[in-house]
Amino acid sequence: MTSPSTKAKRPLSPHLGIYRPQISTTLSILNRITGLALYVGSALMVLWLWSAAYAPEFYTTLHGWLASVLGKLLLLGWTAAFYFHLVNGIRHLVWDTGHGLAVPSVNKSGVLAIIATLILTAFTWGMAISGGAQ
Repeated sequence: MTSPSTKAKRPLSPHLGIYRPQISTTLSILNRITGLALYVGSALMVLWLWSAAYAPEFYTTLHGWLASVLGKLLLLGWTAAFYFHLVNGIRHLVWDTGHGLAVPSVNKSGVLAIIATLILTAFTWGMAISGGAQ
């Protein structure tokens, strides 16, 4: 039987502070954060739609706030979160088939997910700002 003093001298298991951040762990954490952002942003959009139907005064206030610089930045972030979560979800579906699980492939698909997120977000906002295909 080991004494309490012997047990206290045993090394602790490594924690996040020990490891160097890698793209796979960073994107995993970002995927969880974007999921939360999508939840909050979707609730805001539902509130906006509800106010358009049932509370015109509140709609005017909320719409004005969303049209402000801060509101547009939040909508930009929500759009980026949507596209990142979508692209990363597709990435995970490919992994579920057993493909792309080697470390170099995981790193390449992570970079591709970031690039695709930036392109899709820029395209969406470019269309929104220019008025789309009128």
